[in-house]
Amino acid sequence: MAIEITQLTQAQPFQPVGHHGVGPVHLFGGEHYDGAVTVALSHYLPGGRADLSPVPAETLYVVLTGTLTLIDADGASYVLEPFDSARLTAGTVRGVENRTNLPAGMLVIRPNPAASSASAPEVRS
Repeated sequence: MAIEITQLTQAQPFQPVGHHGVGPVHLFGGEHYDGAVTVALSHYLPGGRADLSPVPAETLYVVLTGTLTLIDADGASYVLEPFDSARLTAGTVRGVENRTNLPAGMLVIRPNPAASSASAPEVRS
């Protein structure tokens, strides 16, 4: 069994499509990452948002700091504060907004599609 550590100073920034005023970093994930689960730390500036779009796989959100509003496809909104969490099934349409004047931080956890295809059993016919 191995232990893999990511220091925050080593986390790799990235810019997901449809995110505005959001500064995410991969704690575990990114190019050449082969772990089963990715973990990103997303910093939402005041007014920062993720556009309404479907999540590619089951996704867990855990708000660490600040307040974020989660919006569903029907326009319903859910206010998440520190240590509140949300589970979204694959394909769930959602938006995220920081409607406050303070920054907010959130962990985003989901399966790594590169790992699942690499570890899928070979099918023989």
